[in-house]
Amino acid sequence: MTAGNAVQTSSLGEQILGRINALAAISEEAGKLTRVYLSKELREAAELILGWMREAGMNAHLDAIGNVCGRYEGEQAGAPCLMLGSHYDTVRDAGKWDGPLGVITAIACVADLNRRGKRLPFAVEVVGFADEEGVRFASTLLGSRAVAGTFDEGVLNTRDREGVSMRDALITFGLDPDHVGAAARARRELLAYLELHLEQGPVLEAQDLPVGVVSAIAGATRLAARLTGMAGHAGTVPMALRRDALTGAAECIGAIEEFCRTDANGLVGTVGYIHATPGATNVIPGEVSFTIDMRAPTDMHRKRAVGEIVRRIEAIAGRRQLVLQIDVTHENRTAPCAPWLKEQIAQAIDAQGFSVFELPSGAGHDGMAMIDVADVGMIFVRCRGGISHHPDEHVELADVDAGARVLLRVVENFRPRECHLSPQVTG
Repeated sequence: MTAGNAVQTSSLGEQILGRINALAAISEEAGKLTRVYLSKELREAAELILGWMREAGMNAHLDAIGNVCGRYEGEQAGAPCLMLGSHYDTVRDAGKWDGPLGVITAIACVADLNRRGKRLPFAVEVVGFADEEGVRFASTLLGSRAVAGTFDEGVLNTRDREGVSMRDALITFGLDPDHVGAAARARRELLAYLELHLEQGPVLEAQDLPVGVVSAIAGATRLAARLTGMAGHAGTVPMALRRDALTGAAECIGAIEEFCRTDANGLVGTVGYIHATPGATNVIPGEVSFTIDMRAPTDMHRKRAVGEIVRRIEAIAGRRQLVLQIDVTHENRTAPCAPWLKEQIAQAIDAQGFSVFELPSGAGHDGMAMIDVADVGMIFVRCRGGISHHPDEHVELADVDAGARVLLRVVENFRPRECHLSPQVTG
């Protein structure tokens, strides 16, 4: 049986779906899926995934940050690896596909190789990152940053909403916070990092395609804005004399939407939180706080857009006699997917009989951290209605199987960059 025929005749979707459901049953909330970093539910999920990795023929362990790691040796033990991965933590009241689809599909591909007794000229490693969402300690990509060697140890002192520090949570989980650095990998150990993920948007569905090639993971800038005016009686202050912070914020939000709607290059902006005080029906709002999330496929475009949005907000505040404070709270650079990996993914998609379609990722992924230690490639799988971070998140069985067959074909036909084959290249 040829590798191509093996891929054509393998049906991996049913097994993947069964494991997606099994993992979704592990949650801290009855009737809702919530599995946050370093919780007992995450530990239970880790043990389940480690078992699946071992069944697939991998040596598996929990690393120093809580990532689940499996290694399938190549033709020669100790060879550099092609790393496959995604995350196994969730947001609160989550869908069951975001993250686990990539981890479980990668395991299924390795299991298929193992069943056929097939070893490759390189090792294959699968990593389930323990924290991508950043729900518990308000700092994202903790698992992948540890692997990439960019983990900020200052985060160990942050506390969750119950007052538990990350340092103490690691100890409770059975890990040593003073040895998080042991999770870091060297660039020479990795040939590339590949991630399969549901799209979390409606583009593939609109194109009637089961899979797509990710061009880049969009960078994001988040800002916290506060407008201060003057609270007053709703019945006695004439409209022309008001310094209403909430109507000022409303104009700012409209300006953000208008600016992003007229952009033709993939810019998106979101105001996801707003709070007005004093918050009484008969009082003019004196202070309003709101957030801004700006994303674009390139860093230059995003930074220019953020600058323009800030100028427009400043103008609105000045005209309305409002005091403005605006701070950057988060900034992630764009992570472009490597052209040589995009090419191999496109070849695999074409070989499976699907049209090749390239699209950016507006959502963040572990590849944003992993790009510091390896070239990154991503495969998107269509999701129903583009819905994600919601219980209605769904991937059809046929698309699960299509994504798995594409990933398996990429792995079996993977060609490392020439620099990884040169003995002169180190570090």
